[in-house]
Amino acid sequence: MIGWAVSPGLVEYEAAVVAMEARAAAIAADEAGELVWLLEHPPLYTAGVSAKDADLLAPDRFPVFRTGRGGQFTYHGPGQRVAYVMMDLRKRGRDVTRFVADLERWIIGALADFNVKGEIREGRVGVWVERKGPGWAREDKIAAIGVRLRKWVSFHGIAFNVEPDLEHFSGITPCGISAPQFGVTSLVDLGLPVTMSDADAALRASFERVFGTTEQQPPPT
Repeated sequence: MIGWAVSPGLVEYEAAVVAMEARAAAIAADEAGELVWLLEHPPLYTAGVSAKDADLLAPDRFPVFRTGRGGQFTYHGPGQRVAYVMMDLRKRGRDVTRFVADLERWIIGALADFNVKGEIREGRVGVWVERKGPGWAREDKIAAIGVRLRKWVSFHGIAFNVEPDLEHFSGITPCGISAPQFGVTSLVDLGLPVTMSDADAALRASFERVFGTTEQQPPPT
């Protein structure tokens, strides 16, 4: 059974990374079980292994952390549910492509619980929502995905926009995509009165449909 932990309040990024990496190492050593850890961070930017310095538009606005996850620049902050996914791919076919596709299915399933159609796009990582109005159309990202594997155990994970301050994304070029027809959105920005607890319930239900049963556990330390 997969552990499911939720931290109240805001968790500092550096402390979270230390705890996450320690848990992933314990999983690889067969000393701990798989875990999904849900939390929120204070406002900050992170840079994945593909990040370009030119995409950090406001380097002095929030703390910037260089990280070993996949992807480029992203924002974390209050109102965004971060889920760190520490899964043992040795037990899951050692198939990275399938694992990322399952993460996408997880997010899309959670969105469907709010009658939101999440979609994936070739060449654009994450989950996107089509938006249309009289004479205009665009696609906005509602969730980002960035994972890393060490000894076939995953860490880092997803960032799911519930009600973050979307203006904070203006300090970066999110995931390196700057075309005007692509932006960022959230459940509340789409007009849905969703709380973090609502989002957590949808994320857990969808996760169990994709990956299997979970059990409540304390957050890693």
